[in-house]
Amino acid sequence: MTESSALLTDRYELTMLDAALLRGTHDRESVFEAFTRRLPTGRRYGVIAGTGRLLELIERFRFGDAELEYLRENDVVRQETLDWLADFRFSGTIRGYREGEVYFPGSPFLIVDAPFAEGVVLETLILSVFNYDSAVASAAARMVTAAAGRPLAEMGSRRANERSAVAAARAAYIAGFGATSNLEAGRTWGVPTMGTAAHAFTLLHDTEEDAFRAQVAALGPGTTLLVDTFDVERAIETAVRVAGPELGAVRLDSGDLPKLVRRVRDQLDRLGATRTRITVTNDLDEFTIAALSSSPVDSYGVGTAVVTGSGSPASGMVYKLVAHRGDDGAWVPVAKKSDGKPSIPGRKHPVRRLDASGHAVAEVVHIVEAGDIPDDTGRDLLVSLVTDGELHREHLGPEGTTRAREHRASAMRELPDEAFRLGRGDPVLPTIFG
Repeated sequence: MTESSALLTDRYELTMLDAALLRGTHDRESVFEAFTRRLPTGRRYGVIAGTGRLLELIERFRFGDAELEYLRENDVVRQETLDWLADFRFSGTIRGYREGEVYFPGSPFLIVDAPFAEGVVLETLILSVFNYDSAVASAAARMVTAAAGRPLAEMGSRRANERSAVAAARAAYIAGFGATSNLEAGRTWGVPTMGTAAHAFTLLHDTEEDAFRAQVAALGPGTTLLVDTFDVERAIETAVRVAGPELGAVRLDSGDLPKLVRRVRDQLDRLGATRTRITVTNDLDEFTIAALSSSPVDSYGVGTAVVTGSGSPASGMVYKLVAHRGDDGAWVPVAKKSDGKPSIPGRKHPVRRLDASGHAVAEVVHIVEAGDIPDDTGRDLLVSLVTDGELHREHLGPEGTTRAREHRASAMRELPDEAFRLGRGDPVLPTIFG
């Protein structure tokens, strides 16, 4: 493994480049677009996440000695192509939705202007980042809605591979989660971290009381004590006796939560721990969170459902060539016509139309010539991400992640109320091509 991201790709990206170089078509000025044909079944909107991660990966998309040697030893491309890759630096321009934006079918959330060779080699990287991160963010946003203002923490690292775990924590934070259990997400992206103890810590000690005393001694009475290792009622009595009425929180990770939470709240109040919070972490998704809306739950921890997109672990996004320069220098719109998978040719410019009250009513995608932006009263959705090979650095790092989180909140406020229903439905905005 090296710091390069160049081999996080499919072989056919490089074999296409190899053939285009041989043919002399590799440097044709081209336009690629990323979009989704449909939302996951029943979803009413999606949330774009992954932009900041993608830009950092593009910056590291370099073919060093190790990468070139691997390609040479495995006879992936010709020597002339290896020479071209050795000097590769993306020099094109990328515009796209601001990270945290909501998206709908058909609208291009990313547009790449570059020579064919430079645009095509980024395809796998673009799709692997956006398909996963946006799936997590879209599911997480629904959970935030279901929680109705109660805090959520992402706790799914052990349900994803080690790289996806960090990406998922970041995407969930953009979507409105307040914290993550993943320390690398905290270090790299500035996501607040949380966590205290698992059942193993209780089982380590001779008694549950010994475990609680050890945790309170280390973390203070404001800690969260896990109270369902043995008997919940007895554990709560012990927890309040050990930490006092200033006990920060108790965590429930099993049981019939609606009934159990009510009993726990009543018991805490009887013991004088009226400010002790209750957090639940038992295989939650947006539907179980909504089912707990009338229970005295104070916060939620979500694992498997959020890191797997709550049943839709990929967003169905695709990346297509939609135009290129012809031999005469004129733009040639192109599109595939495969049954069930057609694309719309030509460069596009998406806007979101709003009504007088500021609520979104339609996604309008203009097909434009030579980059001319049409006169439209809608909100422009595209921002500059890369210009002539130079990254716009405001999208990067913890600061970019915070901006994406803020923009997600703003974009969600534009959506009509029916967007936030958890039941199955069609996309809440129509996509209109014109």
